[in-house]
Amino acid sequence: PLPPPGGRVRGRPRSKPLQSGSPCGASKARRDQAPTPFATRAAGVAGGSPARTATGAAVSGAGSSGEAQTAVYASPLERAQETAAPVAVRAGLPLATLAALDEIDVGAWSGRDFDALHGDPDWSGWNRARHVTRPPGGETALEAQVRLLRGLEELRDRHGEARLALVSHADVIKLAIAHALGLGADGLQRFEIGPASVSVLVIGAWGAKVESLNERAFLGTHA
Repeated sequence: PLPPPGGRVRGRPRSKPLQSGSPCGASKARRDQAPTPFATRAAGVAGGSPARTATGAAVSGAGSSGEAQTAVYASPLERAQETAAPVAVRAGLPLATLAALDEIDVGAWSGRDFDALHGDPDWSGWNRARHVTRPPGGETALEAQVRLLRGLEELRDRHGEARLALVSHADVIKLAIAHALGLGADGLQRFEIGPASVSVLVIGAWGAKVESLNERAFLGTHA
């Protein structure tokens, strides 16, 4: 499906992102629109709470159900850092940055209006099959999935069966969920990930499974 008219492609900012452990900033919040190209997700700009600018994903090691979080990681982008900062504070943990959680890189499309891209065959191809279509100067969804899964494997090796909180972006979380469900990088449009929601993956040497999807109740208990 094509993105809604009148929006703008949101990609990686040219300015320097917040560093690990940075306090929550006071930047503009973005209104997410779905379905959209990731990191790429295309979005308009609106005022609002930073808690709505990124989406969380709790990742558990095998056998860790019910255990407290032992680490909090976030995408390098400022909106994810802003969302993750209070999660880390409430958990009494430092906030770490993980590049593997970054948005899909849409390259030269970043910041472009949808209307300006209308009729571009590459743009049309991206919206039909982003897992194999590369934005100019960017990455395919499949490439983003590979670096994400490598990052998750590194976290499993580092933390074992610990329960982690990861704050990333909707399409990146979709890539992790799709992999666990055996859908592949072309299955992103089969389900939605809402703003400020939590999805739980259990990852072990045997593979991965989805424990919950798009939870909202966590806002009062887990975060």
